[in-house]
Amino acid sequence: MTTENLSAILHTVNDLRLENRPIPQPTENEVLLRMDKVGICGSDVHYWVNGRIGDFVVTKPMVLGHEAAGVVQEVGKGVTHLKAGDRVAIEPGVPCRTCDYCKGGRYNLCLEMAFCATPPFDGNLARFYTHAADFCYKLPDHMTMEEGALLEPLSVAVHACRRAGVTIGQKILICGAGPIGLVCLLTAKAMGASTVIITDISESRLEVAKTLGADHTLLVSQNDAETLAQQVAEKLGSLADVTIECSGAESSIRLAIFGTRSGGVVVLVGLGQAEIKVPIVNAAVREVDIRGIFRYANCYPTALQLVATGLVNVKPLITHRFTLEETVKAFETARAAAAGTIKVMISCFD
Repeated sequence: MTTENLSAILHTVNDLRLENRPIPQPTENEVLLRMDKVGICGSDVHYWVNGRIGDFVVTKPMVLGHEAAGVVQEVGKGVTHLKAGDRVAIEPGVPCRTCDYCKGGRYNLCLEMAFCATPPFDGNLARFYTHAADFCYKLPDHMTMEEGALLEPLSVAVHACRRAGVTIGQKILICGAGPIGLVCLLTAKAMGASTVIITDISESRLEVAKTLGADHTLLVSQNDAETLAQQVAEKLGSLADVTIECSGAESSIRLAIFGTRSGGVVVLVGLGQAEIKVPIVNAAVREVDIRGIFRYANCYPTALQLVATGLVNVKPLITHRFTLEETVKAFETARAAAAGTIKVMISCFD
């Protein structure tokens, strides 16, 4: 086995370097992984461009990457459900397991969460990486490693649709046709939504959404949320039962509220400005529930089954592929977000 561990390390704003680090050794209940595929998330790009996301600030060199799959190289003491050679998807957040949130099953809210590529914790865009074995999920033989890496964004969608209560026969509005909006589209359909309309400012992304099963699309060319809501109602035949907002833009959140029927649910997935102006009284008097999500909890097994059984096909989301040595170019491609760019995938070994 090679003794080099080439890693993509963010030093400061716009300073992303490829450097060798020592190969880590698995401790008790951990596995050493030979990393295979790592997708670039918008948060990775945001750290690269801004050096922070909210209160999470890059203060020391940090390995990027958290949408990942790898092969077990070595198991630590106490690991019995995995063995060397197993192909696994990696759930990137490891909680404390003992706090009230963890014990209550909402471990995504754990205050001691160690999440890949979220300061101060390193990510897994590297040749080798160690991770808690119980947050590694063995992939069936017919699933690709790229599909395994995409279980991370798909888990966000599973959590969002669960929080929204998506069920059979509903009409769904999805705001934003980026990677998360598109996996929400796929998941909502798999969970029984009868009709889905998706919005975006990019016609090319809406075209992709159509190929993935969107029943209607709406190109947003102005910020009058009430007018846009009327257009949503015209296409759906009524306002949406559920709206999943994936852009974080103030105008889009306003549309989410106005575009949801009385008694419906709005789930906020996209994160934008810390404070925005929204029609909260309109939501209150119409009993529109507004719910947030933070990452996911207990969603990886479901996401894996959605892909393994063919209910969800994530393969079309990957539009660009690079090697680990081409990481900077890969990030530049993700940042540019040119027409047709959805998910950029990096191979850690050629």
